[in-house]
Amino acid sequence: MTVTESAVGGVAVASASPRPAAHAAPLASRAAAELVGTAALVAIVVGSGIQATELTDDVALQLLANSTATVFGLGVLITLLGPVSGAHFNPAVTLAEWWTARRGGTGVSARELAVYVPSQIVGAIAGAVLADAMFGEPLVKWSTHDRSAGHLLLGEVVATAGLVLLIFGLARTDRLRFAPLAVASYIGAAYWFTSSTSFANPAVTIGRTVTDTFAGIAPASAPAFIGMQLIGAVVGLALVAVVFARGRGTTA
Repeated sequence: MTVTESAVGGVAVASASPRPAAHAAPLASRAAAELVGTAALVAIVVGSGIQATELTDDVALQLLANSTATVFGLGVLITLLGPVSGAHFNPAVTLAEWWTARRGGTGVSARELAVYVPSQIVGAIAGAVLADAMFGEPLVKWSTHDRSAGHLLLGEVVATAGLVLLIFGLARTDRLRFAPLAVASYIGAAYWFTSSTSFANPAVTIGRTVTDTFAGIAPASAPAFIGMQLIGAVVGLALVAVVFARGRGTTA
């Protein structure tokens, strides 16, 4: 039996299900799971951010509320949808899986990649619109929250590299059963230890451009964020190759 590697957004994920079970669902069902899961994730991030700013003016408490809701929500989404699609919710992780498959490992095919990524992006935008609707905000309003500083971009490289290292490291060591807890915990920690508050997800970044609220990011800042996330994914895969190298005398 093999295991599936996957990830989430703002976030990433790894499913502990065997690959035959995870891929038993039709591709349309898996695409729907990625769309719904990414939408729910963004709705949690944006909605909890709006709620936090309505309840307190203390920025530290706002971030605490936002990160706590994300941790719990992400864990639930991975547990629920992991057996269907692998619960990627994150184009960076889907691309990393595709690259791994090309190199002879397990992962998604080019066809699955072409379906997963658009589903994740559409879901992220829908999730932001839904969150705004629930709180009486304009359904679509471009964010004015500039996040273009260099140290924030470095934070995105670190956040995404750590996420990819975690997910694929769990897969290499046959510990994907811990993914819901491990990935959610990492994202919660990365909210606080990275300067960018750990977007670590191109789809989530795009979704957060259409909401001018606590969790938003200005459209002009998004391309650089996404570029750094993709670089972070490459760094993460390189770290996996070095840290979890398989020698003759070792077992995974």
